[in-house]
Amino acid sequence: MSGWAPKRFWTSAEVAEAPGGFAVTLDGRHVKTPAKAPLVVPSRALAEAIAREWQAQDEKIDPATMPVTRGANAAIDKVRTQHAEVAALIADYGGTDLLCYRAEAPRELVARQSAHWDPLLDWAEAALGARLAVTQGVVPVAQPEATLAALSARVAAMDEWQLAALHDLVGLTGSLVLGLAVAEGRLTADEAWTIAQIDEAWQAEQWGADDEAAAHADRKRAALLDAERFWRMRHAL
Repeated sequence: MSGWAPKRFWTSAEVAEAPGGFAVTLDGRHVKTPAKAPLVVPSRALAEAIAREWQAQDEKIDPATMPVTRGANAAIDKVRTQHAEVAALIADYGGTDLLCYRAEAPRELVARQSAHWDPLLDWAEAALGARLAVTQGVVPVAQPEATLAALSARVAAMDEWQLAALHDLVGLTGSLVLGLAVAEGRLTADEAWTIAQIDEAWQAEQWGADDEAAAHADRKRAALLDAERFWRMRHAL
């Protein structure tokens, strides 16, 4: 059974209006989520992207090639039913944000981190009302309660579609600030990835790149771009 995969059984994947938004149909039959809920999304752009993923499948269905469908399934089956828990999980990154933990040496790396990370912490204070404390090394730094409360409120106010995208934007970068910066249009996902990978890029410059690590990083970057696309399509007409 390890080689089994569901086979394509439809000819045409199309978008249809549905109560609450837009659905995708396969030869007229509405697509459902793995939990058997109606797959209805809030924007036509999302529905069209999902329909294209289904239409592009060959004889055997490959979920790895369907990131928008997976995101919609997660929003409906997981986030919608556990909104508070998912929001809290994402907001927790604010207490250990990547941008707050700086190298003690060498001087060039310290300068590179400061040049790229300090402006984003300034942005978080101005745009989100959240001033995060910075430390050197790995010893935890306590963040102000008001900062964590502001970040938590920002995340909790999002709907399931936004949270599904933000979950990946934050988890893949290790930074709530970077994830929110992409969501708010302060950064592109590509820019956020480069900023999140400053330490790794430095190590590669000093010791050479590892092929396996580079391939893993490429997969994570692609997933980050997918999450940004999902966020943008959530807000498209």
